[in-house]
Amino acid sequence: MPEPALPLLTEWESFYVIVGSSAAALTGLQFVVVALGAEAKVGGEAEMNAFGTPTVVHFCAVLLLAAILSTPGQTPASLSVCLVVSGLAGLAYAFQVLRLARRQKGYTPVLSDWVWHVGLPVVAYACLLAAGAAAARHVTPALYVVAATALLLLYVGIHNAWDAAVWIAHKRKES
Repeated sequence: MPEPALPLLTEWESFYVIVGSSAAALTGLQFVVVALGAEAKVGGEAEMNAFGTPTVVHFCAVLLLAAILSTPGQTPASLSVCLVVSGLAGLAYAFQVLRLARRQKGYTPVLSDWVWHVGLPVVAYACLLAAGAAAARHVTPALYVVAATALLLLYVGIHNAWDAAVWIAHKRKES
């Protein structure tokens, strides 16, 4: 007998519509930030890969979570698999960002850069992995962890996009 779908997810529908829409809109704004950076000729490919692209990836991760949690017919097992895979992929990417940030030479990161660009994403994706591992047996608490994770990734993206915009504006003023 197949597992029943999760009617509990319908209670989260508005939350994920709002969060997913916000992530999609902010992804578009990040393209504007990148265009301004290209126009101002600040940073190169290595810096963009370490500090620009991850912001888009985090926004897209939130959009993906919204899609996963809005997919009809999700069961505890299917939800668990989706979240575990997403958490593992996110962790792998976060550690790749750490490697890229260490290798780039155009910008010397300060403590807040390490926290916002590496530390908080690692925490978020680890929480997503844990929620996925728990979802098969403890759906309700896992859903709250996923919601908190989506918000954390959204806030990380907002902070990092703002930080990049301010940095670009400062560099444009210098030139």
